[in-house]
Amino acid sequence: MASAPARAETLKYAYQGPLNQLDPYSLNETFTLATLSNVYEGLVRRNERLEIEPALAERWELISPTHWRFHLRKGVKFHNGNDFTADDVVFSAERVRAKGSDLATRLGPTVRVEAVDAHTVDFLLDAPNPILHSEWETWLIMDREWTEANNAVAVTSASDTVANHAALAANGTGPFRIVSHEPGVRTVFEPHSGWWDVALHNLTRVEFTPVASDATRVAALLSGELDMIFPVPVQDVKRVEETDGTRALIGPELRTIYIGMDQRRAELGHASVKGKNPFKDVRVRKAVYQAIDIEAIRSKIMRGMSTPAALLISPYLFSRAGEFERWPHDPAAARALLAEAGYPEGFELVMDCSNDRYVNDEAICQAVAQMLTKVGIRTRVNAEPKAKYFGRVLASGGFDTSFFMLGWTPGSFDSWNVLANLATCRDDAGKGGAFNVGGYCNETVDALATQILSENDKATRDELIAKAFRILHEDVAYIPLHQQGLAWGVTDRLSVAQRADDQFLFRFVTKN
Repeated sequence: MASAPARAETLKYAYQGPLNQLDPYSLNETFTLATLSNVYEGLVRRNERLEIEPALAERWELISPTHWRFHLRKGVKFHNGNDFTADDVVFSAERVRAKGSDLATRLGPTVRVEAVDAHTVDFLLDAPNPILHSEWETWLIMDREWTEANNAVAVTSASDTVANHAALAANGTGPFRIVSHEPGVRTVFEPHSGWWDVALHNLTRVEFTPVASDATRVAALLSGELDMIFPVPVQDVKRVEETDGTRALIGPELRTIYIGMDQRRAELGHASVKGKNPFKDVRVRKAVYQAIDIEAIRSKIMRGMSTPAALLISPYLFSRAGEFERWPHDPAAARALLAEAGYPEGFELVMDCSNDRYVNDEAICQAVAQMLTKVGIRTRVNAEPKAKYFGRVLASGGFDTSFFMLGWTPGSFDSWNVLANLATCRDDAGKGGAFNVGGYCNETVDALATQILSENDKATRDELIAKAFRILHEDVAYIPLHQQGLAWGVTDRLSVAQRADDQFLFRFVTKN
């Protein structure tokens, strides 16, 4: 007897922020990259346990410590029917490192990418890099022919106000294709029938809608209007758990939320101090750190769903993280440090923050502002939607901020990624730490980062990493806050893999 046909299933989900554009090189942000990873693919991908596995490359080998060879999967088609070849990889390597790309760090500027034949690509390095491919899941490969035909070779950056075709339409090789996209409003996906892999999901349509209001998002889940929402506000987790038909998926997240300070400009731009920059003085930076009551943030704002951090990396990702402790919360010490640094009356400051990107981001910033005001740094919060915020404070916006909060998940799940992106010196030409928004610079850290990248011995490598993090801690280069907890809300009909990197991938979803 023939089996009954599978029931058509539509997945409806919401996130707190929008999907503004579809160019996979525009914004190095987890939500955007994860969403586009349903449509585009990398040479490698990660499974539910975050282990690297083949994707568009079916295998790879080291010809020498500085020569990697990737053997591409044959017979793969882009959604428009174009063949996937080595030429697309070479093109994508050029484009991801081009002006406007927010993902240039996926591939070092000196790495040469050469097509050996239609399905073989060589990567030639100046020095060994044992983790070369570890963050390539989100280096998504584009179709040269389609991109060039649509005049979309130039990357639409996060701060651009005019979008090209690649920002409004997509043509990947992935398991889903985009059938409609209204920027910031609604995006609809359908399965790609010609996908090279075996589909384990049972979805026939996916509808994404951004819902900024926490209350509205939760209500839509509880009423059955939505199948999945994230994040669930910490105050509503219990309600989702106790409502028939829904449940909360709770787990640790690898992202670290942190505060940064402009340490590069001669004068602090968004502050009352003129003619100098207080954040160039480590005593002022430490005063800010010691003014922050991280336990109050954990208990009152995060409702216990956060883990205070002493480093810019999750302790799950660095074996020696337990050796580090936060500078203690001590308002009296903070006031004394400010006086010692020449600011006995404090000063005024603007704190820039997103209001739709991280869990309780604006509330955290407001709490920090109040804590700083109590020690004399009278702080006003400027909270903005993530599209405007990222477009201003990141490289494409000229790092236009003096004091800010951001989050970082290392794409390679490795400490080198954190050091290279957040802590290596940058110059006016954009070289160095691409996401070193505050411009922190210590040449010893730079040298250590270079050593770490090519070191293969784990014990030696961990010692180098510990040295670098110790310098960052003593310099108060940043103020780590916490790792926020994951909280997704789903209907009982949904089975989904919750990865610790907060990537929601449709291929891991089934709806009963």
